Amino acid sequence: MPSRSKKVSVVTGGAGFLGSHLTDRLLTEGHRVIAIDNLVTGNPANIAHLGGNENFRFIKSNVSSYILVEDAVDYVFHFASPASPIDYLELPIPTLKVGALGTHNALGLAKAKKATFLLASTSECYGDPLVHPQTEDYWGNVNPIGPRGVYDEAKRFAEAMTMAYHRFHGMDTKIVRIFNTYGPRMRLRDGRVVPAFIGQALGGTPLTIFGDGSQTRSFCFVSDLIDGIFRLAMSDFHEPVNIGNPREMTIKQFAEEIIRITGTKSEIEYKPLPVDDPKVRQPDITRARKVLDWEPRVRFEEGIVKTIEYFRGCLERGELGERFEG
Repeated sequence: MPSRSKKVSVVTGGAGFLGSHLTDRLLTEGHRVIAIDNLVTGNPANIAHLGGNENFRFIKSNVSSYILVEDAVDYVFHFASPASPIDYLELPIPTLKVGALGTHNALGLAKAKKATFLLASTSECYGDPLVHPQTEDYWGNVNPIGPRGVYDEAKRFAEAMTMAYHRFHGMDTKIVRIFNTYGPRMRLRDGRVVPAFIGQALGGTPLTIFGDGSQTRSFCFVSDLIDGIFRLAMSDFHEPVNIGNPREMTIKQFAEEIIRITGTKSEIEYKPLPVDDPKVRQPDITRARKVLDWEPRVRFEEGIVKTIEYFRGCLERGELGERFEG
């Protein structure tokens, strides 16, 4: 690989939706990037455009088993994990393992290399919140033995381990709590509401709402999210930081927007609400504004149109968004 003049970043889950966008941003910022992914939920197509880039290297490996990087490393971004309900409900034990063993291995790499460590955590740490909007000092309302607990508790454990390494070993660590994010490179059939509604609308089938549609979400476009994450990595702040868009809407409102923007004739159908599905989700981004001088800038309609066009292309190419299962 090229000379040591560039910062070197390791991105676990580097072929995933967020990991691949982060990789692009780091390369733009002049870093060399080593992406690690076992391709269970990641997709080689997300990083195919980086083939031949001398500042990019891909390693196919399961970070829950071990991480071997011989290069000097400046930053470790731990993004490896199933992140959609379909994935972590079908892969409960690998989800728990990557939150525990994968985080331990990634922290060990950062410690050995004297690198900055950033954990991709989640708003799911707040569970079905009793505080609204959610601030970073809220401890959450999580069912540890429910079906979603494999993801929620994996991330909560990962946060605890990250803070333990920070306090005990004096490591430079960061924690980002990621709220609902959307944009190109999501899998069309990954079970999350954005690709689900867009796929149904483009296919002319009913948009499926679970529950009565009064539950809320806040949607952040991927470029805004990655900008917040990069700013956090470059900061000297160590407590968790919410990164997301505080613009809140109900699921029913979101479905109606997708119907309007796509021009579909699809209608809405209702099904029972899944167990422990959060009733509200909205980030308080006061800390991000103050510490990182960050807030989302992409308007919802602008971001959703880009996302719809991406999925339209996927459907035309017959890419239906199943797990790659590499």
